[in-house]
Amino acid sequence: MSRLDSVIRRLEAQRACLNLAAALVHDLAGEVLELGLGNGRTYDHLRALFPDRAIYVCERRVAAHPACIPPPERLILGDMRESLREAKGRFEARIVLAHLDAGDGNEGRNRSLAKALAPLLAPLLLVGGLLVSDPAIEEAFLQPLPLPPAVPPGRYHLYRRI
Repeated sequence: MSRLDSVIRRLEAQRACLNLAAALVHDLAGEVLELGLGNGRTYDHLRALFPDRAIYVCERRVAAHPACIPPPERLILGDMRESLREAKGRFEARIVLAHLDAGDGNEGRNRSLAKALAPLLAPLLLVGGLLVSDPAIEEAFLQPLPLPPAVPPGRYHLYRRI
């Protein structure tokens, strides 16, 4: 499979998982947290899915398309391993949906980052809230959920906070 085909499949899986997650949390009160802004495409999609919810973004440094940058009061700059610790008091049990796609293409580093971030997400997610993630995360507080039918196992991941 070409790298182009691979990224297209990953983005299709990401969109399908986010769309399903939005439907699953529709009746839950809470805010949305995007972990990794990148160029802002996913943030833009989250704005379309959640037009009436506050969407916060954690990012080391902003390099997104100008139309896809959150307002300053919803942008948390810095290393996520530090900023999520600091965000605990602000967001504890208020996040209904978190999306983690903060990787850089290096599978080992991405897994390591996800492993470091997972326990920091636990106090932020409300019980019943969802985490949509690439890569996979193994944590006791997360229950894997079935993926949308078009998403092959392992391509993207969907979890409920228990």
